[in-house]
Amino acid sequence: MARTEGLVVAPPSSKLRDSQQRLSSIWQAIKSGRPGIFTSVVIPSLSLDADELTKIAGVPFYEERLLFLLIRLRDPRARVVYVTSQPIHPEIIDYYLHHLVGVSALRARHHATFLCVHDASPRPLTEKILERPRVIERIRQSVADPAAAYLTCYNSTHRERELAEVLGIALNGVDPELLGLGTKSGSRRVFASAGVDRPAGREGVRTAEDVVDGLLELKRERPGLGSAVVKLDESFAGTGNAVFRYPEPWPEDEPGRRSATSAALPRLEWNVPAAAHSFWDKLSASGGVVEELIEAGDLRSPSVQMRIDPGGEVELVSTHDQVLGGASAQTFIGCRFPADAGYRDAIQRAALAVGRELRDRGVISRLGIDFVAWEAPTGGWRTAAIEINLRMGGTTAPFLALQFLTGGDLDRETGRFLSATGREKFYYATDRLASPAYRGLLPEDFVDILETNRLGFRPATETGVLFHMIGALSEHGKVGVTCIGDSRQDADDRYRRTTEVLDRETGEGATEQRQRGGLPQME
Repeated sequence: MARTEGLVVAPPSSKLRDSQQRLSSIWQAIKSGRPGIFTSVVIPSLSLDADELTKIAGVPFYEERLLFLLIRLRDPRARVVYVTSQPIHPEIIDYYLHHLVGVSALRARHHATFLCVHDASPRPLTEKILERPRVIERIRQSVADPAAAYLTCYNSTHRERELAEVLGIALNGVDPELLGLGTKSGSRRVFASAGVDRPAGREGVRTAEDVVDGLLELKRERPGLGSAVVKLDESFAGTGNAVFRYPEPWPEDEPGRRSATSAALPRLEWNVPAAAHSFWDKLSASGGVVEELIEAGDLRSPSVQMRIDPGGEVELVSTHDQVLGGASAQTFIGCRFPADAGYRDAIQRAALAVGRELRDRGVISRLGIDFVAWEAPTGGWRTAAIEINLRMGGTTAPFLALQFLTGGDLDRETGRFLSATGREKFYYATDRLASPAYRGLLPEDFVDILETNRLGFRPATETGVLFHMIGALSEHGKVGVTCIGDSRQDADDRYRRTTEVLDRETGEGATEQRQRGGLPQME
């Protein structure tokens, strides 16, 4: 094994190398427009920490978020096999297929295969599939040519690699041996190698003593620092983050500082309070980081989405301003596209540097890079990279929705999205439009509300709304939405009208903004 910047990286297996070579050939053929039947096997498994997933309401329905990958059916040669834990309601499938640009819903339906394992247990979908050889055989039978098929997943682990090998198809995802590059500690090391600014901090902490050492080191480096954040290496959506407030007054002597810091540890402010009971065990098992908490009057949380394709091309996909919430404002709630022009170019340049570093280490994957941005006292914006996510994320589905509806793409030079007709597009999106009054809405009820209120997407203007996770409404009163407009304000207004319509139709009154994927005040 090779050691790179504190990380042990195993070389890819011969099977994985063969898979990557086949994936490269498939990508080249698709891009060149050569005839052929390509099959995308979509396994939207959230192969993440089960304890973390239980903190998210309606998490089984997050498997519906990748239905936007039906965009592949625009290509008449494409086939899609989509596997889920529970059946997807036919009304939901029809809802997506009727939105496909330039393709008849009937033809698209003929080229799509939907399978499910009928298992609602709180485990990764991939694990369930591997337990069912007959389901695996059904997937095989739905693939026209294994040499021209690939497995697309939400995130890639050893389970997804095993499933791809069992099916005999290429894995469209990162080599699981490289996942350490996307942990909180691994991210900081990659940023350092790429020459990208990051907050002051210390990676690889595993014990309370390590945390105290890291906090004292930060305070020595930044004497005026009032707060820091402690993060688990393997957590997502801010569920493994806790804020530390330095005691005041700050002791003069080193023993006093250490004693005061240790005494303050039990007062960590948890972004998700339920995470407190297992935090130290998880820190011991997988490690974490201590970082300065950057605090500013106008602090932003932009992100960049990228793709490193099998041929080694590092490609910008999108930028967003993330909307964060939770007790310490570190939980992803929603996003605006694109990121503010004031720092968009800076985060794109930094992301490309990180992407090239990851490519050189063997990464093939969709990925996201989170930043913070704040106005410097001397004017202009400063940015710092926070985290790498070697997987799809909360911003993946809405951007796929935009492509799905408009047939457009990103202008890589400016970060603007232009539809197929050349119009610039903006959106606001959230997975968390929720209300107790929405519970009990069946998919057919919901579609009826949309049609009655003309709450949909209009191809003529290329504006409107598209929903996802519709299956979560009946049980959880929760749905995702992407509101597309001709300006940032237009997209925000469409989101507000959407909530007004749903509230009126369900008899809901005012609901706290934090429950609703609420919009921040950003001008």
